[in-house]
Amino acid sequence: MVGRLPECRIDLKARLESGGPRKLLAIDGGGIRGILSLKILEEIERLLIKASNRADYRLADYFDYVAGTSTGGIIAAGISIGMPVKKILDFYLNNGAAMFDKASIIRRLQYQYKREPLAQKLKEVFGEDTTLGAPELETLLLLVMRNATTDSPWAISNNPFAKYNDTRHEACNLRFPLWQLVRASTAAPTYFPPEVIDCCGKPFVFVDGGITMYNNPAFQMFLMATVDRYWVHAPVKSRGWKTGVDHMLIVSIGTGTSAGENYSLRPDEMNLIFNATAIPSALMYAALNEQDALCRIFGDCVAGPLIDRELDNLIPSSGPLDKKLFRYVRYNAELTQEGLAALGCGNIEPTRVQKLDSIEALDDLQRIGGAVAEQRLNLENFNLNVFRP
Repeated sequence: MVGRLPECRIDLKARLESGGPRKLLAIDGGGIRGILSLKILEEIERLLIKASNRADYRLADYFDYVAGTSTGGIIAAGISIGMPVKKILDFYLNNGAAMFDKASIIRRLQYQYKREPLAQKLKEVFGEDTTLGAPELETLLLLVMRNATTDSPWAISNNPFAKYNDTRHEACNLRFPLWQLVRASTAAPTYFPPEVIDCCGKPFVFVDGGITMYNNPAFQMFLMATVDRYWVHAPVKSRGWKTGVDHMLIVSIGTGTSAGENYSLRPDEMNLIFNATAIPSALMYAALNEQDALCRIFGDCVAGPLIDRELDNLIPSSGPLDKKLFRYVRYNAELTQEGLAALGCGNIEPTRVQKLDSIEALDDLQRIGGAVAEQRLNLENFNLNVFRP
């Protein structure tokens, strides 16, 4: 992925002005486990290449909107600029050990922000001067991060019709360097120092979007694609995309999940240190499931694993509205002994692949993602097989 960006093949403005069904893709956060997601995405791209009869077909050709949080932000940005999934996967395999090396946090804190190793890699990938509003982005792109300065989540996109994407606005978001926004979204505490971004002469400190409610950004992406307030500078009739199962598809890709079960836990063990380490992951897990459940309730879910024993997989389900707002597909893996066995990966030790920095388990993560793709992926579930010339 190092070197020049691929030549822009799709004009975003023309794409936004075109009609037809809209296809949206969301990718969860999850550190090095993004490799699992990439194996699923690689197979989706392969099937789309076959169905379109175009060897140069990319996910950016099919999906109109791509969203990602944390490691999903790296993948989403790569897809948005037209990268083939294989190149993004190679980037992870070649640089994953350096990118997610938790032991190097002390050393990382000694770097100046723009010279930190991950920042250097992202500048090489996306270009130091490529901005969020650059023409190299072929899709709408949503990146999630947390603004620690204002104590608020930032879900930022390149939608040219958004309020703070007006080029006449002093604080136009489209001027931010793309690499820096991706770096901010991936700034996981204890792994990377925060990212400082200058906005109108004021420094704002950003950290990983995974510690917001949008570690799975699927439903937030749906809202930003359809709610008129996110399209305030568009013509009135074009403020938000049309909903309905025949008009919108959302594909959501996970990085693997595993509940932190501990049946030997005693109340007296739940001290300050325990809570400091357990609560963030518990909140991230709950938020991820909540976004998934909302998509299945308001959308027509045609593929997806179990959510919990009460809701099951919500296939099919009826919700608070008379009609479903979109077709929904969810692919993920349960990284427990039982879940891995169901995928034919029962000889993989769960603890090897559950951590965000499982850099010694790159082959295992590829195998798990490949198994999900082989057993569960069916392009017919997408239904909206509209290919662009």
